[in-house]
Amino acid sequence: MPGEIRSLSTTTDVNRIEAPVTWKAYLICAFASFGGIFFGYDSGYINGINGCKEFIHVIEGPNATALSSSHQSLIVSILSCGTFFGALIAGDVADIIGRKWTVIMGCVIYALGVIIQMATGPGHGLGVIVAGRLVAGFGVGFESAVVILYMSEICPKKVRGALVSGYQFCITIGLLLAACVTYGTENRTNTGAYRIPIAIQFIWAMILGGGLVFLPDSPRYHVKRGHIQRAIDSLSRLRGQPSDSEYIQVELAEIIANDEYERQIIPSSGWFSSWANCFKGGLRDQRSNLRRTILGTSLQMMQQWTGVNFIFYYSTPFLQSTGAISNTFLISLIFTLVNVCSTPISFYTVERFGRRPLLIGGAFGMLICQFLVAIIGVTVGFNKTHLNAAGESRANNIPAVNAQIAFIAIFIFFFASTWGPGAWVLIGEIFPLPIRSRGVGLSTASNWLWNTIIAVITPYMVGPKHGNLRSSVFFIWGGLCTAAFVYSYFLVPETKGLSLEQIDKMMEESTPRTSSKWKPSKTFAHHMGGEGGVLNSEIIAEAERKGSVF
Repeated sequence: MPGEIRSLSTTTDVNRIEAPVTWKAYLICAFASFGGIFFGYDSGYINGINGCKEFIHVIEGPNATALSSSHQSLIVSILSCGTFFGALIAGDVADIIGRKWTVIMGCVIYALGVIIQMATGPGHGLGVIVAGRLVAGFGVGFESAVVILYMSEICPKKVRGALVSGYQFCITIGLLLAACVTYGTENRTNTGAYRIPIAIQFIWAMILGGGLVFLPDSPRYHVKRGHIQRAIDSLSRLRGQPSDSEYIQVELAEIIANDEYERQIIPSSGWFSSWANCFKGGLRDQRSNLRRTILGTSLQMMQQWTGVNFIFYYSTPFLQSTGAISNTFLISLIFTLVNVCSTPISFYTVERFGRRPLLIGGAFGMLICQFLVAIIGVTVGFNKTHLNAAGESRANNIPAVNAQIAFIAIFIFFFASTWGPGAWVLIGEIFPLPIRSRGVGLSTASNWLWNTIIAVITPYMVGPKHGNLRSSVFFIWGGLCTAAFVYSYFLVPETKGLSLEQIDKMMEESTPRTSSKWKPSKTFAHHMGGEGGVLNSEIIAEAERKGSVF
């Protein structure tokens, strides 16, 4: 065991002893964010092929020109349904076999779903594509829940927000790649028009699953399992420091002490009690796990309520209904480019300004854009149409439609630079270690549950044979963005610049509106050692002696 290092008790000392962030640390953490490609590509390619003639003919018949609302709803939403259940299970699996191996398992399941989707063809269309997307969704659920958990646990606190935001950036890259592929295959006159976009998903599974085999698992997972030497080795690789480094010893001692502290408060004696711990406490109790669980699940709910997936799931048929756009696929591609180019802004702003201001400002910008799109649409926009000589519906006021498209693009900018990454960053930070995997899993499942609900109901809201809301649907999204603005102001805490262990203490001792002023005064290692302090080496040695505490 290395030399004796005293626990640090002041904010200055804690920040001073943190290991320098190396390029190796950046690359390891950034690679994990590649999992966002799954999420983004799956969300994006289905929007494109839903407007593909060959795919429509396979699902609806040779004379059909569009998918029915019910079939469109089922095909889009079924992936989110599978992902919901995958995310719920992922937390348990991640605590048993580890974070990285759970993601690898998700890649395998995802690849199996792709194989099933590839079998979609004349005579066996709807059932096969639905079954394949359900299985693939189960794999995406594993990946989407556990990648956030994994990244939050391995990233240095100085850049954790920026690196976890990389997950959302990869989602946007996935959307862009899907838009490019479907745009390039839309005019094919064979099944390659939709099978090529489906088949490309194999590449993402191979890259992420194969690469993770060579990366270390989370040191916090190893501590949770009582494997202290493995935790030392993992942290050493992640920080680019020798295992006997002062940096490694201090950080590991803090993780161990925090785990011991949390276990005193959150005892666990089995599978059911572990889940029950996520719902213990009251809403007014700062220590409450229920409060954190509600915060995490509602954050992801609010992210979906912004209406962004309406744009990326249904923008192609929606724009086709305007009668003003000759190439709707190209407009969808432009929306995706705005999404990609805007997300990297959050890498800087999430660390410079913090999580809380980002979500408050983003919600305000989004609600303005949504209401403007709705108002333009119902007054002078494409809700007023006429039939041309060919019997096609055309907008009376094409400049108004162009204005709507511009405000939709600005809305995407606000979402991509704020709520897109911000909600993912926060759910990886707010849960204590004993319930972190299940808390992140529940929060991610909430994302996919609301994703499913929105995917199911939207075709009925805007479909010409049902609600036919057209632009009026943006009043709904604008109202929900207003709810997100109020929610952010009153309920979202500030976690910038704190370790995961410090965030636990901050949530005990402050409220959301005072959280930005909170500063750590003692480490958990100092707390567990009493007023006289304790040696970090002694904390590590004691943890090794106890062995597995899971």
